[in-house]
Amino acid sequence: MLRRSRSNVPPPAPTRPGLPGAGAGADYRGTVLARWGIRIGMGLAGVALGIVLSDIVLSGLSISALALVETTIIFWLVHLLVQFLALRVLIRQPSVALAGLLAIASTVVSLVVVNLLVSGLHIHGLSTYFWATLLIWITTALSDTMGQRMIRDRRMDRREERRNR
Repeated sequence: MLRRSRSNVPPPAPTRPGLPGAGAGADYRGTVLARWGIRIGMGLAGVALGIVLSDIVLSGLSISALALVETTIIFWLVHLLVQFLALRVLIRQPSVALAGLLAIASTVVSLVVVNLLVSGLHIHGLSTYFWATLLIWITTALSDTMGQRMIRDRRMDRREERRNR
């Protein structure tokens, strides 16, 4: 019995159904990467803006410039992990109200973890935690909404572009 030899040629790029042309797979991957980039960028911007606003508005919170970068990245990663665990593992289909409460709770957890890990961030008092949580939650929610809108606008532009071809 003869066996086919396997070559080292990679399989063809996956294509998205309904899109004509040979370059559709690469185009689709580029679109997905652009969406991820927008979501990550807007998420980091929302966290950074919330922390900066908290530093300006709240007297019980202080942060150095280097700690702002560390805090933003660590906060975003912890927040992402906590929300994933809460929304995907613990609760399969939360209501809108429960999802909002989980977002606030993950913001609190992230803020506590970041305060423990980053030496340039100092938060004093429960009221400061409360108001900082609220500010960061609002800015991240707004940045996520803006990111979703940017993604939707890009999608609509691409559809319009395809129709006009």
